[in-house]
Amino acid sequence: MASHRTPPSTDVVTLEPIIVLWVLRMLVPLGGYRDFLRTVGFGNDTIAEVIGLGHWFNVPADKFDQRVLQSELRDLHRAAEKRWKKAIVPAQLGINIGKLAGLLELNPTDCRILEFAVLLNSERLLDDTSDFLREMTSAKVYSALSVILDLPEPEIRDALSGRGLLARCGLVSVERCGAGYLRTKLDLLSVGFADQMLSGEADPVGLLRGTVTPSGAAQLHLAHYDHIRSSLDILVPYLRHATQSRRDGVNILLHGAPGTGKTQLVRTLAAELGCELFEVASENFEGDPLNGERRLRAFRAAQCFFARSRTLIAFDEVEDVFNDGNQMAGQKSTAQKCKAWINRMLEDNPVPTMWLSNSLTGLDPAFIRRFDMVVELPVPPKAQRERILQEQCGDLLGSAHIARIAEAEALAPAVVARASGVVRSIRDELGPEGGASAFEHLICNTLEAQGHRPLLPNDPNRLPEVYDPAFIHADTDLAGIAAGLAKSRAGRICLYGPPGTGKTAYGRWLAGQLGMRLMVKRASDLMSMWVGGNEKNIARAFRQAAQDEALLLIDEVDGFLRDRRQASEEWEQRLVNEMLTQMESFPGIFIASTNLMEGLDQAALRRFDLKTKFDFMRPEQAWALFCRYCTMLDLETPQALKSRVMRQSRLTPGDFAAVMRQHRFRPIDSPASLITALEAECAIKEGASTGIGFV
Repeated sequence: MASHRTPPSTDVVTLEPIIVLWVLRMLVPLGGYRDFLRTVGFGNDTIAEVIGLGHWFNVPADKFDQRVLQSELRDLHRAAEKRWKKAIVPAQLGINIGKLAGLLELNPTDCRILEFAVLLNSERLLDDTSDFLREMTSAKVYSALSVILDLPEPEIRDALSGRGLLARCGLVSVERCGAGYLRTKLDLLSVGFADQMLSGEADPVGLLRGTVTPSGAAQLHLAHYDHIRSSLDILVPYLRHATQSRRDGVNILLHGAPGTGKTQLVRTLAAELGCELFEVASENFEGDPLNGERRLRAFRAAQCFFARSRTLIAFDEVEDVFNDGNQMAGQKSTAQKCKAWINRMLEDNPVPTMWLSNSLTGLDPAFIRRFDMVVELPVPPKAQRERILQEQCGDLLGSAHIARIAEAEALAPAVVARASGVVRSIRDELGPEGGASAFEHLICNTLEAQGHRPLLPNDPNRLPEVYDPAFIHADTDLAGIAAGLAKSRAGRICLYGPPGTGKTAYGRWLAGQLGMRLMVKRASDLMSMWVGGNEKNIARAFRQAAQDEALLLIDEVDGFLRDRRQASEEWEQRLVNEMLTQMESFPGIFIASTNLMEGLDQAALRRFDLKTKFDFMRPEQAWALFCRYCTMLDLETPQALKSRVMRQSRLTPGDFAAVMRQHRFRPIDSPASLITALEAECAIKEGASTGIGFV
């Protein structure tokens, strides 16, 4: 320090007496003076001025005596201990600490530590002084706080242990990994917590700002969730009992694809039960994301703050806690790192909590079994999707548009709400027709981005105009099957035979005859790249069909029912086992179609109530269907072509459908061009040969 120095600032810096006392305790008993006192000056001139050493600024360098300065510093400390030993914190902080003490039942040691942590995070000079203590371990933190706060070290340890109320409430925790400066070792609830404690009278919700937020109002009713009615019939009375009886350890795991309405369901439940709902934030009040550990601390705080109120807590995106590790890299998730604590929390939390997840993949089964209920929220069934579309978009879409859009099995309520909001904002510019087209465009883009099939311009479930079971060559009376199923409303049927013989079309016709919704699943719809994904998709398809009371048709079922004796991989056996299990327990009508009957698992064949073979058309069927198409195309039907048509021994209804698709860009203008096109379809089939002789 140069001689005759002046104070660092012309502004008068003052500190609360208790802060000055803490500063002197850090400098003297804790030895911070070693770094604070320099050869010819101070490590921080402002601190020196505040504690009463400002007159040393004008001492020449050759007169600067550290021994005298140390003695004066000790005198200042002794005087402060006598004068300010009973000093209190700033009034507003004291009021707010008192409120928290009453709310959370904090003891005097808890309050003293919390006061210090708040001021350490808000008063720069106190923080600067603590840096002179250098980096310290957790053990040294306890020792330092014992001196600074003049409290027994065992009480400090108990208060800051994992069992202590400060840690359980998330108010103050000790960073136990490695060494660090005092402020970094004492972690407060949130970034803005200290400011809120000092700025005004704090209420519980205000103190949790940036960690827990009041939920928005419910926009739906329980009637919108009829597709999970069996779960709601248990969940609603259980939550009502839990909130009324103050039952501990109530945790519900709600999972389902994004946009299926999980958050809205929780809000609806809270409204139904007359409870306040608070959601654990995923970002702080500055907009920065919170990691899993921070979110758990926020959750712990909310449990303490709202333990005595009629409240529910929602913890969305639980993957941040339960699945934020990396198994491939050997990194554990936040929940796995503190598994014992998580397990205790799921058993003891006083406020009922709804945990929301988009997927259960990676969630430790040890955690799952500790939830009272696990409820899947799937995409609503078709009837429910139509109702949602009608309620939210009835003024934007016609009935035909609504019916067609509702066919999209992956259409979640949130997607509908988002698209309708966009279109509604610009509907005057789009006009009625433009609005419907824009809505459909937005829906298609979102479905594709989510990995689902977009809306198709041509409904694949629509039967050909000339469809008639009389044109199908089957070894069973197909009309009789329909009549029988209309009475029983249950059955497992396997349709097998060459491609194009009408297996899938019969399923569509049958659903129409029975007045049932048809749910068609192909192998590509059910196969997954993830371990166990195939089985989950199969189970979900059967479950959804049962909920919708739909006729379930799985095409290309040979991909799931291969003979297990020939399976080379374990997953192939699991796949067959899952299919057999679902088939046996399915209460409705299930139709499986395959082109490859050979190689199917024998156990699967036994479980089908009926196995019906579809074959190439009989000659008279081929001629009758040929005449039907000629009539539809306004063509005469010359008898001279009859023998030529009837010689096609491998003709199928699918060949006629393929030729009619060609007609859109290669018009069929005569019966001769129709039979020529059919002959070309037959010629490319495996095993095809030119028919000779007479029929």
